[in-house]
Amino acid sequence: MKYYDFNENIERRYTGCEKWDRFNCTLENKRIPLWVADMDFKCPPEVIEALIKRAEHGIFGYALCDDEYYHSIINWMAKRHNWQIDQEWICRSPGIVPAMDMLLRALTEPGDRVVIQTPVYHPFYSVIKNNKCSLLENPLLLQGNKYYMDFDDLEEKFRAGAKVIILCSPHNPVGRVWTRAELTQLGELAQSYDVLVISDEIHSDLVFPGVKHTVFGSWSEALAQQSVICNAPSKTFNLAGVQASNIIIPNPEIRNRYLSIIKNNGMETLNVFAVEALKTAYNCGEPWLEELLVYLKSNYDFICKFITQNIPLLKVIESEGTYLAWIDFRALGKDDADIEQKLIEETGLVLERGSIFGANGYGFQRLNFACPQSLLAESMNRLNSFVNA
Repeated sequence: MKYYDFNENIERRYTGCEKWDRFNCTLENKRIPLWVADMDFKCPPEVIEALIKRAEHGIFGYALCDDEYYHSIINWMAKRHNWQIDQEWICRSPGIVPAMDMLLRALTEPGDRVVIQTPVYHPFYSVIKNNKCSLLENPLLLQGNKYYMDFDDLEEKFRAGAKVIILCSPHNPVGRVWTRAELTQLGELAQSYDVLVISDEIHSDLVFPGVKHTVFGSWSEALAQQSVICNAPSKTFNLAGVQASNIIIPNPEIRNRYLSIIKNNGMETLNVFAVEALKTAYNCGEPWLEELLVYLKSNYDFICKFITQNIPLLKVIESEGTYLAWIDFRALGKDDADIEQKLIEETGLVLERGSIFGANGYGFQRLNFACPQSLLAESMNRLNSFVNA
């Protein structure tokens, strides 16, 4: 197997980088950003080479999504997720959050009820609010050290007239990779109450070795017709900045309504670098991804072992995927916003407080561990000093 150097510390400060430059992570203050979900690793070398070649051409007109573009997505979904999709199902968006906004704009009316499973990725709240929909929370259950869906409460929410559920699969921030059985139970409820499922599967390729991601509705033609699947190469290959997402819509009526909205809002095309990056990543990036997954699992295990042995007041919630650790700080008995701020001021660690993911995230912090393990070790030492001061 080819070796990719995920241990390399790459200087990202002063590059206009959201992750490093927003919180003034200078050489002097030595802050370490472990917040927003991008990785401190170079993307696959084939992608870098393809983008350089495209840049050298020197002309950057409107991009065409050709057959190679569509076939790369189709082949990836078949090989990695055992789901055969048709080319016409594939729609585009610069990002999944904009796509969700457009989907709700296309498929709901003001006052329609939309379910989310909290704590959850915080932009879900804003897209619901921005479309004047009514939010229904279906809180996840923390049992032992692992989260589960509350299906009794979910059925109550569906019975109350929910029109849409936004599913996060794998789940951000709690790290659950939902089982086929769990997704089947959710799907049966959705069919019983005629609820559309918009499934955010942006982390679907980032599951730990031995864990299987199931694309929602992929086992049922009827359920696929009641679903929209949103994924992208952005998290998988660290390409968030080039902005290309796949919005897979088997149902022609739903698809046409979505396409009409994005066309009316001038969002139907991608930029030339996004098209090139997506094709190359899906066609050539799998060996890189396989090594990345092993490295990410090693980082996760390192965090769990370090905190268990050195900071027993904290608890890392059991995760099966993503590169985001959900850490329970409640035993400290402090406000999570205060913890977030003091971590920055006293240790230079930039995490994300749990309450931004919903009220039942209060007392937690989300930590991005997609970085060289040397940086992660330094972060754990600083966290140890903070908690055990």
